[in-house]
Amino acid sequence: MISPSSQSAAPLPLVETAAELIHLSHARSRGFGLDPDARPDFSPIGRQDLSLLVEQNRLLHNHALPAMETLYQQIVNTHNMVLLTDAQGVILHALGDADFLEKASKVALQPGAVWSEQSKGTNGIGTAIADKLPTLIHADQHYLRANHFLSCSAAPILDHQGNVLGVLDVSGDQRSYHKHTMALVRMSALMIENQVFSATFEDAITLHFHARPEFIGTLMEGIASFTPSGRFLAANRSAQFQLGLSAAALQTHTFSSLFGLPVSALMDHYRTAAPGLLDLCLHNGVRIKARAQIRLASARAPIMPAAPAPAPSRLSSLRYLRTGDAQVEALLDKVERVLGKDIPIMILGETGTGKELLARAIHNDSPRGQGPFVAVNCASIPETLIESELFGYEDGAFTGARKKGALGKIQQANGGTLFLDEIGDMPMSMQARLLRVLQERTVTPLGGDKAIPVNVDIICATNHNLRARIAEGAFREDLYFRLNGLVVKLPPLRERSDLGAVVRKILASEGNGQRYALSEELASLFARHQWPGNFRQLHNLLRTALAMAGEDGEICVQHMPDDFLEDVRSAPADLESVAQDAIARTLAAHGGNMSAAARALGISRNTLYRKLAGKGR
Repeated sequence: MISPSSQSAAPLPLVETAAELIHLSHARSRGFGLDPDARPDFSPIGRQDLSLLVEQNRLLHNHALPAMETLYQQIVNTHNMVLLTDAQGVILHALGDADFLEKASKVALQPGAVWSEQSKGTNGIGTAIADKLPTLIHADQHYLRANHFLSCSAAPILDHQGNVLGVLDVSGDQRSYHKHTMALVRMSALMIENQVFSATFEDAITLHFHARPEFIGTLMEGIASFTPSGRFLAANRSAQFQLGLSAAALQTHTFSSLFGLPVSALMDHYRTAAPGLLDLCLHNGVRIKARAQIRLASARAPIMPAAPAPAPSRLSSLRYLRTGDAQVEALLDKVERVLGKDIPIMILGETGTGKELLARAIHNDSPRGQGPFVAVNCASIPETLIESELFGYEDGAFTGARKKGALGKIQQANGGTLFLDEIGDMPMSMQARLLRVLQERTVTPLGGDKAIPVNVDIICATNHNLRARIAEGAFREDLYFRLNGLVVKLPPLRERSDLGAVVRKILASEGNGQRYALSEELASLFARHQWPGNFRQLHNLLRTALAMAGEDGEICVQHMPDDFLEDVRSAPADLESVAQDAIARTLAAHGGNMSAAARALGISRNTLYRKLAGKGR
């Protein structure tokens, strides 16, 4: 989970829904001629107009979707929705709880709906755009009485010039409002800002820096871009704060004047075999660590990526996934037998069980490991865009299309692996085209008439029962049989016997070289928890705990968020029997070896003996 607190000195705008801001917004709403008691217009714009709008905001849209999914996992089942809008308040994408969707549809919390102040009066999205500030509009603070049942936490996403690109918003039933929601929204919006910033400058040197090296690559890092000759282009808010200069003042500077290093020396640094972090001194005397991303039009490829590729031993191979669970061991044995044999693999499992992680490991261990791995989430791409995303398009294929067209994901994966996540949510019209691509091994972009050969391995994943989807008429049976060469099912975390080993792996990979372990009390709580979010929940929980623990080597109960503790402590008493079942499965998997079973469960051998004694054994 993203921690609501931050150790960064980077400025986040102060978020206060002060009475005067609400008062000013209500005054603007009256000025627009809106009647608080009127029935508002909730009709969305047309699908074609929405498709064009998403295409026009493609950079924002593409970088926002992963952050939205992560944010949604942290508020799931709280009667809330995560929304992304453009700069005019038109919703581009929405993720929501099923139990809130029907109510939300009545007030048009759906793609294509307009939530500017001019349209809906005072509301989180429209007021955040108007004030350029994170904004909470709760219950009757909304101008229109039709929206009084809502609570909206919204944060604007700004470009490098301070202009609003769009808004990230969590809207839900005002009775389920949680005070930490705004902090999560603000941090997620800042993540999107940083990612959009890094992708904005094509022919540039972009420096990622912070006084604490562990913050490089996080939302707290400073980011500044320069021309190839070293002239300043832009800096994000954290960079401006660390440098102690406004965006206007920075325009008079160069790379050398700010960081005390000539551009030529930077280039020399990245021509070495294994360049590490740069040790630089700011113009104000503060020492920082930095990593450069160098993307020059004259170069064939970037000299240095913004973040290093993960080491081969981390998360990148099937071997890494072998952590002692018998079900997973059997699954991986099957997968290894079909590697390189052009057999499609279908991965089943609940949300968060690690389907994409397994797909990446399969790709990296296959003969195509040096080729591209292209992941497509079929559920997160709007139906109006999925065709152009998968198959690409030619110049002039539709209004607003990029000049020279664009490669689709299938062509991008040529020579490598195409991972189709949430394949069960692919529209029927696309299923027919995908089947033809798989059969003919060619793809024809939108607006084109030439079939282009493609050579890809296919891995797909779903948490749906595809046979049930076929019976409902929502999935093609011929495509199903084309994709299910080898079907494997990842068990949910609550059914695995290797929780302790998994925890140790995550702590080792996220601990920046420091050794961490769970306290005995926390390990016991982990063993009792049902983990509804599976590995995604566990990973986010441990990342937050590491930040809370600091340099302490032990992660304890006080490092856990309140909602986790509430869930595990209010769980039914029969969870103890679930824990006993987990112990029994783990002992069986390790042939009765108490020491090995205790290690796998992440508890001491004495604790294991006590638990067994408590069962009467």
